[in-house]
Amino acid sequence: MSQPMPRRPLMAVLLLSLAPCAAPAAQQKDPSAEAEITFNAGLSHLREGRTEMALDSFKRAIAKDPKNPYFHKALGIAHAQMADRCPAGPTGDSCRAPRLADAVAAARRALELNPYYVDARNDLGIWLLRSGKRDEGRKELMAAYEDPTNPTPEHTARNLGQAFLEDKRPDQAQVWFLTAITRNKNYADAYVALAELLLAQRKVDEAVRQLEVGAKENPDDVALALALGQAYQRAGKLSDARKSWEKVAAKDPAGPAGRRALELLRTLQQPQP
Repeated sequence: MSQPMPRRPLMAVLLLSLAPCAAPAAQQKDPSAEAEITFNAGLSHLREGRTEMALDSFKRAIAKDPKNPYFHKALGIAHAQMADRCPAGPTGDSCRAPRLADAVAAARRALELNPYYVDARNDLGIWLLRSGKRDEGRKELMAAYEDPTNPTPEHTARNLGQAFLEDKRPDQAQVWFLTAITRNKNYADAYVALAELLLAQRKVDEAVRQLEVGAKENPDDVALALALGQAYQRAGKLSDARKSWEKVAAKDPAGPAGRRALELLRTLQQPQP
């Protein structure tokens, strides 16, 4: 892939969306029961970071039941995770490209089996974008957003915003980040993505306003509170920044947001030159 990895990556549909098809084997009375067992094992491997074993399980499940779209979607996620393990930058292109091509093929097969599988279309759009097929990727994401059965249109809108941002079209990116917020005021990541865009444009006061609204809607989200503190710092409101970071450090002392908040708090204690 020729594009650098984005700072805020495109977000694939959560693996949890695969769970409804994974009923316990004891409840399965159809011939695909053995395939379901194998598929469930693959899900466990994938969730616990054993991606190669997950790939093998999903391939064996598909061999037993080739017409199950859920199996193909899961296979695509595993291929995409393998692509994530490739070295960053152009040196990893030869590693990433075939894995992303396999992910795209798996998503397309899932959609052939179930044209209304919106989660698979979301994933297809993301993997096409990562493969450098920007127009195709945005087209698939747009189709997913417009699908009335899309269970999480705010996630699709956020991904469209990120895609436009990567393509250096900030005005369209802002439109889609705002769309994500409109669709779900509790979607904290959309506020953070929008604020980062505004800060990059030196629209500090507007970024602060958006994050303050997001913080009211999502008072327990530590990533949003961390971003709000950074926006306050950019605006010169250091006491407000301190309050935000202290809140994050208290709520998430061992997590990445909490550790970052502690680092930022230490910078406030250092004497200014």
